[in-house]
Amino acid sequence: MGNGIRLGSIAGIAIHLDWSLAIIFLLITSGLALGLFPAWHPDWSPALAWATAFAAAVLFFASVLAHELSHAIVGRAQGMTIRRITLFVFGGMAHLEHEPHRWRAELAMAIVGPITSLAIGIGALLAAGLLIGPVELDLDEPGRFLARLGVAATLLVWIGQVNIILAVFNLVPGFPLDGGRVLRALLWGATGDLRRATRWASGAGQGFAWLLIGLGVAMALGIRVPVFGVGLVNGLWLMFIGWFLNNAALASYRQLLVRDALENVPVARLMRKQFAGVPPDLPVSELVEAHILRSDQRAFPVEENGRMIGVVCLADVRRLARERWPETAVREIMTPADRLASVRPEDDGLEALSLLGAKGVNQLPVVAAGRLAGFVLREDILKWLALYGDPELGLGPDASQRAR
Repeated sequence: MGNGIRLGSIAGIAIHLDWSLAIIFLLITSGLALGLFPAWHPDWSPALAWATAFAAAVLFFASVLAHELSHAIVGRAQGMTIRRITLFVFGGMAHLEHEPHRWRAELAMAIVGPITSLAIGIGALLAAGLLIGPVELDLDEPGRFLARLGVAATLLVWIGQVNIILAVFNLVPGFPLDGGRVLRALLWGATGDLRRATRWASGAGQGFAWLLIGLGVAMALGIRVPVFGVGLVNGLWLMFIGWFLNNAALASYRQLLVRDALENVPVARLMRKQFAGVPPDLPVSELVEAHILRSDQRAFPVEENGRMIGVVCLADVRRLARERWPETAVREIMTPADRLASVRPEDDGLEALSLLGAKGVNQLPVVAAGRLAGFVLREDILKWLALYGDPELGLGPDASQRAR
């Protein structure tokens, strides 16, 4: 998932909208405007139904943002670093830079999200009740009651119900849902073993995911499922959610295995110390013929007067039209030193791998006392994991080749 569009920040936490958000926003708006709101309000004009549906979609993601902010604020209070929240197709995510160090911190951070959603839901329904005032509800004909609701009451009733459903769904004890994190925290506290607790919680998450996939298949085949209904589109959507949750549960457990394997391994053990530098005025054509094609080195420090002024790599060359190679100097396509992300030899391998992923690069310069000490490459970290990591990671001996 990319960073998407940055909306701004709240309490120092950057808020991003992922492009995939457009999918669910469109589904919510169109579903309400064409289905639910006309059913509740047959007398509404299409324009009013669409405008109210759009407002409902905005309110939904505002409530999801509140849910994620509650995670982030409590996480910070528990000593975790959270600099960014991303809203995407399945809701939201508060990005933790590291896992909690105590099970109580995990429990507090996990449980506050569903509590926030439940509070929003109950508060919205109470506010709707105040707007509507005393009314006699005929359970045999709820349509009459719904038809009397104004725009504001309609929005409050809908967002209230949705947030209560969101709270209940998130409390399902399957990792990485909030309920799964609550389960992991409790198992961690009971066993004192984070890894075992994560494995069990991840297994519960996969079980729940496969249940959703099975229910989706049944719905697609015309079987009516309580709560979820029936139909091909609804069934495919449920299968898609199940597939996503299954992958997320697996990935969350593997992330813990990677952390265990790399957290105390210094970059100095992973980096390549032997590397060739190139001068800044070297034509790109010579860089290709004399250096890139003659070695397996993918990034070259650009050095001037014994000082590294930048780095040039294969991706930089690919961005330049081939006919311009002979007339273009390396300094014109390199990444300047002041724009480079770097690590120190004493940093751990997990930090290097996280930075490689965040920057979308395959190598990082290793800088010691202001001087280039080497490069740490993504494929070398994966090679380390294949040799020294847990077999459950599923990294074979060719892992470094797949990373190229």
